[in-house]
Amino acid sequence: MALSEIDQPSHGNARRISILGATGSIGKSTTDLIRRNRERFDVVALTANRKAEELAALAIEFDAELAVVADPDAYPALREALAGTQTEAAVGHEALTQAAGVDADLIVAGIVGAAGLDSTMAALGQGSLVALANKESLVCAGDLVLAEMQASGARLLPLDSEHNAIFQVFESENAGDVEKLILTASGGPFRTRSRAQMAAATPDQAVAHPNWDMGHKISVDSATMMNKGLELIEAAYLFPVAAEDIEVLVHPQSVVHSMVAYVDGSVLAQLGPPDMRVPIAHALAWPARMESAVTRLDLAAVGSLEFSAPDDERFPAIPLARAALMAGRGATVILNAANEVAVESFLDARIGFLDIAETVARVLDRVEGFEIASLEDFRSLDRESREIAKNLVKSAS
Repeated sequence: MALSEIDQPSHGNARRISILGATGSIGKSTTDLIRRNRERFDVVALTANRKAEELAALAIEFDAELAVVADPDAYPALREALAGTQTEAAVGHEALTQAAGVDADLIVAGIVGAAGLDSTMAALGQGSLVALANKESLVCAGDLVLAEMQASGARLLPLDSEHNAIFQVFESENAGDVEKLILTASGGPFRTRSRAQMAAATPDQAVAHPNWDMGHKISVDSATMMNKGLELIEAAYLFPVAAEDIEVLVHPQSVVHSMVAYVDGSVLAQLGPPDMRVPIAHALAWPARMESAVTRLDLAAVGSLEFSAPDDERFPAIPLARAALMAGRGATVILNAANEVAVESFLDARIGFLDIAETVARVLDRVEGFEIASLEDFRSLDRESREIAKNLVKSAS
């Protein structure tokens, strides 16, 4: 089911909402919006990886029914902080999946990486509205995600600013008249750097995004432009447009978040400030709108908008992602697994910045993919790809 085929949800009173990844960047933006619009939402479940104290504070503030940490070492602190409250504390991967399955009208899937796939599938399984920030779910198991959505009747809304922008200007009734999708990319902190300069880049430099405030993993992905490659794959699953009709343009101002070009020559764009609360607010209130405290866009102050084609030699991640999408047979699983291992290794200073894309390319060459027909198929190929990537990193180190 493509997004153009989704019916609008009924608009009733306060929405029951669960936030998976409540202490991450998406979760913080989401809770900020809820805090400013308390009458519109009832918080049901909140999850985090290991930030027990922060999670407990949110659970108490919003009177959540359930709070879950993934890391067992963080559970005692969570349980102690929630003692005497009405919030149930739980721990572990199974509890995270159960949190996604708690009855809610809206579930924000904000867990980073392939680790968020099981909870995303559980959220879709209950047939609710799912606001998806976990692009890796579609990258790794797009066909399975869409099949689960169709079977359960769930509704999927994209939280990535690029896909949310397309969703806002994609004319569902005229889907056949779409010529192409245009994803915009800031170019990250190394947009104007030479390969020699990027070879010497440090993790601190890579996470210092010029426009967006994001977590370390996604910030590095933005620096390599792998984030745009993953978004290209995600867009191919979200919208009824052929993969070859999805284009990427570098737009350093991060004002135009993406565009849809139509056969009559029209190009529709969604503009806004580089603040994730804009797409999140759109998804939380959809099909209505809600107030947000973001700085309003001042085009006169911006002055000019620049666009250019990405440099595939300095940023090979986009062609790697496009090739994986076109290859099929689980190649996007291999791509994502290798990238997650390589990014973690770079952040730990075990490999250089340019080694990230090189590691991904080498793993794609070494691992033989196969069609992903089940979550176990995904897990098997994901494990193998990560093991190969870790061995390559070890030998490089």
